[in-house]
Amino acid sequence: MNLRTIVPPATVIVGAIAAWQLIVVASGLPPFILPSPAQVIAAGVDTWGVLGPAILTTLFETLLGLSIAVVLGVAFAGAMDLVPLLRRAIYPLLVASQTVQILAVAPLLIIWFGFGLTPNIMVVVLFTFFPMTVSTVDGLTSADPDYIGLLRSMRATRRQIWRTVRLPAALPSFFSGLRLSVTYSVVAATIGEWVGGSGGLGLYMLRSKNALQTDQVFIAMLITTLLSIGLFLLVFAIEHLALPWYYTARRREQWEEQGIY
Repeated sequence: MNLRTIVPPATVIVGAIAAWQLIVVASGLPPFILPSPAQVIAAGVDTWGVLGPAILTTLFETLLGLSIAVVLGVAFAGAMDLVPLLRRAIYPLLVASQTVQILAVAPLLIIWFGFGLTPNIMVVVLFTFFPMTVSTVDGLTSADPDYIGLLRSMRATRRQIWRTVRLPAALPSFFSGLRLSVTYSVVAATIGEWVGGSGGLGLYMLRSKNALQTDQVFIAMLITTLLSIGLFLLVFAIEHLALPWYYTARRREQWEEQGIY
């Protein structure tokens, strides 16, 4: 990342914080309605003994649920790519599953699995499984048919074609789905904690709301946002390290469009 990438959003964030402070001062609203940025930070410091473990709990649920979703998503995508009949049978069901409200399913998970980490992790899996599966399937089917035809003319096996052409072609789409999934995952864990968690940022936020501690609600929202951004940047960095050839080709295409290359 360079300054041209960082400066615009940083400027917007600083402007938003300044506008927030001006609204608090000009309106004279009490802190339980709209706390100032300084009060929000102070609430995080004052409640760190509770907030710190809550962050670790939510992060654990997020990472474990996301890992399970990645494994299941890739496995389902590979099976649907290798067995076209399976894709025709499962793909419509995957799309239809997105019409089911996760908030309606979460209470059932609590009834079936009880309170604790398990239902929250399953909520994360349900939120992130669909984008991982669909993006990987689309990536596997986007392989260049000329490359596949060339390997077939050289009598390559289906497994060799899948490993050398289809799987590398799917990696950019896989990482696109992973970037989308990590932005959902922290929110999903928080929603699970709202419904019936025994810890985490969601429960911290719910208890703060019930006590009219709006500054604590704000700090929990801020930390949730920072966790999502941090995971997104981590995936972005891993993607650039794992796919140097892809981004080199993209830069070459951009240079060609600009007449530089």
